[in-house]
Amino acid sequence: MKQRVEALLPGSRVWISTFHAFGARLLRMYADRLGLDRNFTIYDVDDRNKLVKDALDRAGLDNVKFTPDRLAGAISKAKNALQTPKQFEQTARDFFSQTVAKVYTLYEKALRRANGMDFDDLLYLPAMALKTNEELRRDLDARFRYVLIDEYQDTNMAQYEIAKRL
Repeated sequence: MKQRVEALLPGSRVWISTFHAFGARLLRMYADRLGLDRNFTIYDVDDRNKLVKDALDRAGLDNVKFTPDRLAGAISKAKNALQTPKQFEQTARDFFSQTVAKVYTLYEKALRRANGMDFDDLLYLPAMALKTNEELRRDLDARFRYVLIDEYQDTNMAQYEIAKRL
């Protein structure tokens, strides 16, 4: 797609990317405004699961009943629904959700200490920033006149929030 647009519009300043690549670019460009270090590391699934397992251990919880992969999936779902650890904790009613809430909080702290981002953060953090940071939204409004989203029907809540705010 990038090559086709470049062939049609040489030297254009069009951004063509996936939502995740867009989020990573935005986080690096505006890291100083968002209280982030632009040299963050993007964690893959194995790194994420190791960090979740460490959080599970730190919480003193059993990892036989709830595997790191299952907990990471629940955290991913929460991030894609734009739920902070605190918001998730407030809605946790059953034992599994309460376990996820404990792990989610510890996992997020560990990620930030390590200057890491998981794949979901690449959507969650830009969506939250666009939702709450008026100055950032104004800057991006000036930058982007049009936004085209392929396969829009497949967007999740975080992607929808990004699109809506742009």
